[in-house]
Amino acid sequence: MIDWTFPRIMGILNCTPDSFYDGGKNNAIENALVHAAGMIGDGAEIIDIGGYSSRPGAADVTEKEEIERVVPVIKTIRKQFPHILISIDTFRANVAAGAIDAGANIINDISGGTLDPDMFSTAAVYKVPYILMHSKGTPQTMNSLTSYEDLINEMLGYFIERTALAREAGIRDIIIDPGFGFAKTIDQNYELLKKLSIFSILNLPVLVGVSRKSMIYKTLESSASEALNGTTVLHAMALMNRIQILRVHDIKEAKETIQLVKRILN
Repeated sequence: MIDWTFPRIMGILNCTPDSFYDGGKNNAIENALVHAAGMIGDGAEIIDIGGYSSRPGAADVTEKEEIERVVPVIKTIRKQFPHILISIDTFRANVAAGAIDAGANIINDISGGTLDPDMFSTAAVYKVPYILMHSKGTPQTMNSLTSYEDLINEMLGYFIERTALAREAGIRDIIIDPGFGFAKTIDQNYELLKKLSIFSILNLPVLVGVSRKSMIYKTLESSASEALNGTTVLHAMALMNRIQILRVHDIKEAKETIQLVKRILN
């Protein structure tokens, strides 16, 4: 099992043409390798590779196409950086299996196992850490599924239920992701950030992914390309709540934020 007792940086590597921030830049294997090398050099400990854009309203892609996007990149990065942790960002069990066979170490599932009935058993068979995120619906429908009577209590219920099912399937290393931006309005995202410490009662590592998301740039009336400063502010707030993983685009800035927050918390 991986030691999650201190904050780790997960660098985002999108192998998709339509990611909200860097879509298309890392489609070529050579470009993906250069980007991964830069993130590792800046301090990333995990490279999160995805071939299916999960932004709201994203286009659907076939399982075959998703595998063809991620497997060659994973193989190349694994060969070049044999000791780096690689996570596969997918909600499909076959994609996860192909990625792990190619060298991935972690499954990062935005659906928490709700979109593929074989996902939990696949994670259990491979005995890899599993990131279980809160969301509703699919990337195509999540924007219409933001109705909650009590956001935090409903999320806690979801995590209790899904982690119990994951353990029943045989998964032993579970990380939870509150799913900022997934089936949540901007106001709900900030409520979630404000109450983030509540999830410590689950006694599981927590991953936070807010990097350059619309909850930042829409609030600031700017754009994703201008959202680094706002991202850093929210990263600091999340770290003050003692979360274990930051999923980010900007590695150097995240590492500096962790170093400064550690001085406050220690």
